[in-house]
Amino acid sequence: MVENARQKKKKLSWKKRSKAKKAPPPPTATLALSLLRPASLISFRLVQGKGASKVGEGGLECTVAYASTRGLIVLTGSECRASRPGGPQRNPGVPSIVPSLHSGRSVRFQIEEEEEEERDLRPSLQLKPSAPPITTVISVSLSPLPIPSPNYPFRKSTTFRNADECGFSDHQIRGKTIVCDPSLVHVAITLDVEYLRGSVAAVHSILQHSMCPENVFFHFLVSETNLESLVRSTFPQLKLKVYYFDPEIVRSFISTSVRQALEQPLNYARNYLADLLEPCVKRVIYLDSDLVVVDDIAKLWTTNLGSRTIGAPEYCHANFTKYFTASFWSEKRFSGTFQGRKPCYFNTGVMVIDLVKWRWVGYTKRIERWMAIQKSHRIYELGSLPSYLLVFAGHVAPIEHRWNQHGLGGDNVRGSCRNLHPGPVSLLHWSGSGKPWLRLDSKQPCPLDALWAPYDLYGHSP
Repeated sequence: MVENARQKKKKLSWKKRSKAKKAPPPPTATLALSLLRPASLISFRLVQGKGASKVGEGGLECTVAYASTRGLIVLTGSECRASRPGGPQRNPGVPSIVPSLHSGRSVRFQIEEEEEEERDLRPSLQLKPSAPPITTVISVSLSPLPIPSPNYPFRKSTTFRNADECGFSDHQIRGKTIVCDPSLVHVAITLDVEYLRGSVAAVHSILQHSMCPENVFFHFLVSETNLESLVRSTFPQLKLKVYYFDPEIVRSFISTSVRQALEQPLNYARNYLADLLEPCVKRVIYLDSDLVVVDDIAKLWTTNLGSRTIGAPEYCHANFTKYFTASFWSEKRFSGTFQGRKPCYFNTGVMVIDLVKWRWVGYTKRIERWMAIQKSHRIYELGSLPSYLLVFAGHVAPIEHRWNQHGLGGDNVRGSCRNLHPGPVSLLHWSGSGKPWLRLDSKQPCPLDALWAPYDLYGHSP
């Protein structure tokens, strides 16, 4: 009889259990967010209603915005910063890799109700129907779970020095970097949490294969998180500058019906390099984050662009028409832009850009005009590539294909693997949905992923 009574009591609804006590504790949820792969998790609690809940000591102080619709809690944003008892203290690495949470981000929740025995693990946080609506902002404290390194998830890189043939430059004599020094090779790469591992590997590969690595200056483009301290810790001798790219710059050019394109706003940052970088920087190499360089970057830097503004490997055998909609090709006012040109496809993940000519002609405005047309007429599919094709296709200085062995990512859904194109290789590019670090971590790599692995600085020393 006593046992039956206990079982019956456990079956009471959440609402009835709440009535049984005058001040019941609010239901909470533990959020496990995967920051980088292999999974580095940070757990914290979301507490119903106003207030704060702390988990652990010396973690991160966060403000998490969330709302509920029919009991479904949806994260609408977050902001985190280092916070420790007794005032701010150095907590390198961890705060640098905490991203903002966007609506619809894939996360894992665990309900913790009043009865500890009753737990429910679901892909999204569900409250009981009787729970009151939640629309508030709360402050919580994050306590990070173990990550591969006590300070940073990336190992410290070997220091790379110039060969004797490099000589001495003005910035080396004074012992500090001058971005306007004409002896520098300028490389621009984006930094964000999702592709950070790839960006670090790309930088590592460039330094490793450069005869004059101390003459390479990196321009990092960011839009959300402050990753400068992480990069400086991984590459202590790196010459770099970080530039903030505001996603609002391109928001007005994107239709609300295709706002998904803004999930990666840094895809559009390359359009604004001429504005972001110092006026004294006359040329820059733009590189995607999913590649490695296996040759001296100075060879690409000295590419002769002639009268052209950009240089890139062209692929004239590709089906050029597929990058635009049928309405584009049917409208002469749009398709006529290619009249008199021999347009060829080129991948915007590897480009040499003459910033002097770009600024003089005003190519940023030309790209923005096509983006504005796209917003109202849908002349191409999502992405930043078509606007480049519209402006530059047929006017690109050709670069050897060895500098962009692209498409190695393949299709991650089907698990397809790609082979190298015939000929010599100076740059391997995992464009496509599959990324080498994800496949390596899942123990299902493609053969060519082994060529990326030596440049990976993530986790413990091999």
